[in-house]
Amino acid sequence: MIMGIGVDTVDIARFERQLERVPALRARLFTPAERELPAASLAARFAAKEALIKALGGSDGVSWQDLEVLRGPDRAPGFAETVGLTAALGARGAHRAHLSMTHDAGIATAFVVVERLSGAEYAQGTASNDETGQ
Repeated sequence: MIMGIGVDTVDIARFERQLERVPALRARLFTPAERELPAASLAARFAAKEALIKALGGSDGVSWQDLEVLRGPDRAPGFAETVGLTAALGARGAHRAHLSMTHDAGIATAFVVVERLSGAEYAQGTASNDETGQ
């Protein structure tokens, strides 16, 4: 069941100028693995993080460093399962965040859908955890 949807768009040139003007911003907004990427990729990742915060309904309990964007084996983007993100999703009754992002013509855009288990799925998962002691 969908719990939240977020979208964000970033002007790549403006974002790049901001990173040049405030060098500490790169370290504050991005994980070490993300920091070396080109400006267009960083802008898309920033849009993804902003879209996730919107889909979650706010940034309570999560930091920029908790929101690392990775590429899966199939090259599809997704969020790393960090302790902070897992806790933020759990606190909101969610279990998964889906991500799509793109950059073209000087604009980076990201869409995020946060999913929670339906009542039946949640009850079934809880019953399974009770049986296994988890």
